[in-house]
Amino acid sequence: MNVLVVKANNRPDGISTKMYETFMENVQSNEEINISTYDVFAEDTPYFGQELFSALGKQQEGVALTDVEQRLLDAKQKAKDVFSAADVVVFAFPLWNFTIPAKLQTFIDYIAEAGFTFQYTEEGIKPLMTDKRVILLNARGGVYSDPSMQPMEMSLNYMENVFGGLFGMNVLDKVVIEGHNANPDKAEEIVQEGLEKVSKVAAELSYQNA
Repeated sequence: MNVLVVKANNRPDGISTKMYETFMENVQSNEEINISTYDVFAEDTPYFGQELFSALGKQQEGVALTDVEQRLLDAKQKAKDVFSAADVVVFAFPLWNFTIPAKLQTFIDYIAEAGFTFQYTEEGIKPLMTDKRVILLNARGGVYSDPSMQPMEMSLNYMENVFGGLFGMNVLDKVVIEGHNANPDKAEEIVQEGLEKVSKVAAELSYQNA
């Protein structure tokens, strides 16, 4: 089993960083699983925009690319390659300002490509990644599971819609740690309970492959 773990928080003390570290600690002991990682903040990931569309057009026409355009195509291809190679993709990510970090959005922009992760048909959009699985590890300081806050939660909801919906991947597991900032007196308990769930998810993934 090839497992790609995507780290989408560069804060050393970030809760989703701790979720990433906990998952890695508990999954690496199984030699049957091939682990690879992709840190969206450490990788060279120029933002998605017109320069990339220009590069794609030039590539099709066989026209020479600028250094910036080549850099964008290389970054996009690397993201596609690591994603293609994985049977299971694990995302550890925070909710920042109601949504996901911009660098994680860039990774998604790289791989959300018609003909690669999905396909347009006369009947609508057809997912092309139905043979892959995804695990979502999300941290958010507020209590967004509360009905009054749910409309503002656009991190986990977005990830589920993209990977489970648009791409058609099976959402194998999801762990949410929330409310540690809203309830500072219970923060340690909230975080510890969540990290124990992350450990269990990692152990069960190892077990399923054993």
